[in-house]
Amino acid sequence: MSVDLSHLRNLDGFVGAALVDSDTGRIIAQTGQTGFDLGAAAMGNAEVIRAKQLAMEKMGMEEVIEDILITLTNQYHLIRTMDFDNSMFVYLVLDRHLTELGMARNRVRKFEKCLELFP
Repeated sequence: MSVDLSHLRNLDGFVGAALVDSDTGRIIAQTGQTGFDLGAAAMGNAEVIRAKQLAMEKMGMEEVIEDILITLTNQYHLIRTMDFDNSMFVYLVLDRHLTELGMARNRVRKFEKCLELFP
C-alpha cells in the first residue's frame, strides 16, 4: 500500500509524519526527518492509543479518540486517529517554536479527507 503524506510537509515547523496501524504499531507510510527512531515512536504511540481506549472502556465512555497531543520542550507530537478507520492514525512531529498548533490540527483533519490509499 502506498500513501501520499506530502500535504503535511507544508506545515510550518514540520519535522516528520507517519501513517500507522494502531493494532500492530507498523508504519504504513512516513515522510520527513525526525532525528529519532520513528518506528519505535509509532509502536509506543499505538500503545498510548490502546491504553487510552481501555481506560475509556473501563470508565464506561462511548467516545472516540480524535487526537492526542504530547507536548515536549521543543516539539509537539500529535496523534490523530482516522475517522474512516480507527485502526490507523497519523503521527505528526512539529517544531514547537515554528508551528501554530491550531493550524496543524486543522491541517491533519483536512489531510484525512484527501488521503489516498493506493494498493
